[in-house]
Amino acid sequence: MTRFRLDLGYDGAAFHGWAAQTGLRTVQGELETWIGRVLRLDEPPVLTCAGRTDAGVHARGQVAHLDLDLPEPEDLARTLQRRLRRALPEDVAVFSVEVAPPGFDARFAAIWRRYRYHLSDGVLDPLQRHTTAAMRGEIEVARLHHAGQALLGLHDFAAFCRAREGATTIRRLQELRAERLPDRRIRVEVRADAFCHSMVRSLVGALVEVGTGRRDDSWLVGLLDAEARSSEEPVAAAHGLVLEEVGYPSVDQLELRVAEARARRELP
Repeated sequence: MTRFRLDLGYDGAAFHGWAAQTGLRTVQGELETWIGRVLRLDEPPVLTCAGRTDAGVHARGQVAHLDLDLPEPEDLARTLQRRLRRALPEDVAVFSVEVAPPGFDARFAAIWRRYRYHLSDGVLDPLQRHTTAAMRGEIEVARLHHAGQALLGLHDFAAFCRAREGATTIRRLQELRAERLPDRRIRVEVRADAFCHSMVRSLVGALVEVGTGRRDDSWLVGLLDAEARSSEEPVAAAHGLVLEEVGYPSVDQLELRVAEARARRELP
């Protein structure tokens, strides 16, 4: 078997998220179907991605891998990229297909994921309505940014995640920045070693509460002590979120990173 790395992007508006679901259009389902068709496989392959996105969330830096038992892997990578470029619908694109280095795993080898969320607290440009979320109330960006710095580091983000049985909610938030753009929109950028289900949207929703003055910094920090997410905590709309980039270590560190990522995390 040869492992291939795919770098891809998609407009999430018409997808029910990344993960394949029976009877629903998903990014994984669309790609696996078309890869199977263009390579004339007996069964569609199975794709593993760096981070599963929710319904409506976009990506321009998603990474996935698949394993194929076919000859001439270098030629196959070029053929697959060329054929997918012609076959795929316009809301999903595979930018490159490469033979992956030894030890590569799109999910477990990643050392960070970077997301951007765009929101507007003014009159929203209609041309940006599919990628920017409109928020209620004027947002003080400096206050939002400052509040977010208290969330950096290794924490249990259970209050910001949808619970999944057996899954840990301990994550290391590496960077959180907020700025107002020249077009008056606000961009919130977050980077972490990994994100749990709906974590970025929950972070943005909570930060907006502080940025508008509806909540204070102590409320936000107090959420880190919660054992589960409350139904009262706001979750930002999906369409404002984009997976921008995924980072990986050098080739000689891939296997070590996979072993580290597979180990269950605990707080010191």
